[in-house]
This record gives sequence, C-alpha cells and structure tokens, in this order.
Amino acid sequence: MGKRLLILTAAMGAGHDAVAGELARRIAPRGVEVSVVDVLDLVPLRLGHGLRRMYGGMLRGAPWLYEWIYQAFFVSASPPPPSPLTALIARRLERRTPEPPPDAVVSTFHLAAQVAGRMRLRGRLGAPSLVLVTDFAVHRMWSHPGNDRYLCPDEASARAVAERTGRPAGRVAPVVRPGFRRADDGGRLRALAGARPDERIVLVSAGAWGVGGVVETARGLAASGRYLPVVLCGRNRRLLARIREDGIGHALGWRDDMPGLMAGAYALVDNAAGQTCREAFACGLPVVTHRPIPGHGRDGAEAMARAGLSAFARSPAELLETLDGLADERVRAARARRVDLLFDAVRAEQVIRAALG
Repeated sequence: MGKRLLILTAAMGAGHDAVAGELARRIAPRGVEVSVVDVLDLVPLRLGHGLRRMYGGMLRGAPWLYEWIYQAFFVSASPPPPSPLTALIARRLERRTPEPPPDAVVSTFHLAAQVAGRMRLRGRLGAPSLVLVTDFAVHRMWSHPGNDRYLCPDEASARAVAERTGRPAGRVAPVVRPGFRRADDGGRLRALAGARPDERIVLVSAGAWGVGGVVETARGLAASGRYLPVVLCGRNRRLLARIREDGIGHALGWRDDMPGLMAGAYALVDNAAGQTCREAFACGLPVVTHRPIPGHGRDGAEAMARAGLSAFARSPAELLETLDGLADERVRAARARRVDLLFDAVRAEQVIRAALG
C-alpha cells in the first residue's frame, strides 16, 4: 500500500492554497495519496466562511481592527490562552481522518499548524507533523511545540521558530509553480495594457482580496509620467471597476497567466509580502513594497527588506526613487543574487518524502 499525505490549509487569500496545491502536484506522482483539507471548512454552521468574510472586511474597511487583533494575539509578549476554535477543529479533523491514517501531515496555514500541533502533543495524531511556513515574519501563531519540524523561507525565520518551539527548523526553497521559473512574456502584458514600446510597466498587486491603498499607489505612478501601472485587482470587482472608471493606468481581474505577465513587467509593487512576492522572485522580477496591509503584511515586508530580497518604500517619493534605481542593471543583479539564494535550498517535497518514510 502506498504512503498517505494530509495537507492542511485555509483559503485566506490565495497563497496558502497555492502552496498546498503545488505541494500536492509535486508529491502525488511519486505514488503518494495526497488529501488536501481546508481547516476552516471543518468549523460548523459555515462559521469558517464567516471568518473569511470578516477578515476580508477588516482589511478593506477597518485595517486598524486587524492591526489590533494581530498585536494582541499574534505578536503580543503575553500569549493569550489557546483558542477554543483550535480545539473544535481538531476534534472534527479527528473524525474526518481517513483509515488508514496519514503517514505525515503538512500545514500551510498558521491555524492548521496549531490544530496539528495540538493533536500531536495530545497523542491524537500518530504521524509526523510538519509546518511549511509561508510568512517571512513568523508570528507566534505559526509555532506549536507539538509539531515535529518546521520548513521556513530563510535562516532568520528558522532560527526564530526553533528558539520558540524547541523543534527542528530549516529553510526550504519557495514552493511556486514551475512556470514562474521559465516564464516568457511574448508581449502579452504590453498588449493588454496598451503600452508604448518605451513605457515601463509596473504591476501593482492587491492580492486575491483586492485590498490596500493600491488606488493611491497607481495614481502616483501614473502621475509621475515615468511608469504605467497595471493593477492586479484579484477578485475585487469593485476595485477593478474603480480603476477602470478613474482611468488610472490599467486594471486586471483574477488571472491564471501570471508567469507571463510578470515576465513582461519592469517591477512589482506589492502590499502583502505573500505568495505573489515569491512568484515574482522566481520570475526574476524585482519587488518593492509600498503601503503594506497591517500586521503580517507590514512585518513580512520589513523582513524581506532586511534580507535584501526586496525594497520597502515608505513614501510615494521613495517609491519612485526606488523604481528609478532599478534601471541600473547592477542594482537588479545584486537583488537577483540575494533572491537566488532562496531557491538554492532543499526542496520542501524532499523533506516531506523523508518524513513519509
């Protein structure tokens, strides 16, 4: 009988699901039966769906509230008590775990890591539990001493997790679709944006939720006369309509051809420090953070900038100055060398296969 792998994720944005899906794609052909479970779907009465809507609503209309929650529960020096939600999801996951049970469990979302760690610590999960950390700034919710191993994006985050949990932690290469590593534009982005041959196209990412101050960012880029902003609005139709009505650059909804679009851009202006940044890294597209969303978005942007992977522009003037600097091939090459080190690491699926036995 083949090995079984259970991947726990959550559809908070698109990044965690993207990582889970790519892991499944890489591992399943090796004779492993892979199951992917969204832990929020295990919350009764569709309350998990309500949590998603609440999170998106906070980011759009009350970012100050999310910042308060993040400071109080995710990074506070005084840890709150364990969440009843974790215990509830753990009980329901136990009932849904198939027979025979999995040979390993991998979590790609922090709540999933809490659930798996709790089950492992209490003897309710016999298989090794690994956590694939998808944030550069590893807040406390990622860490649970019940998990066996942590797979982190860089050495700094691995050290922080190991100190907090006492568990082994090491860096692994970013988990992105292979198309991003060999992307070819073919002129599609320039044609979509109606750009002149000499115009520098800057992608402005609002994530899957379509949140943050991207309208102001796009307006500033367009007003400079030096860059043509193309706003990636995700699934936010209102944002898409607003950008198009205001005539600020160009706007795109949810896209499945991001590798090609990134290959045709001059730079990416991001506000969440999430999976879109790792995809840009894979494409060789320089990343600049501006107007980050609160909490993990801001902290992740600062962590990436400290590591030399991206730039953090804290004002509109600094954003333009940073983008202007990317015209120097030496600057781009230096950034690319730091990014290449991310991918010069063991692949996550190799560690997971070893855990499967």
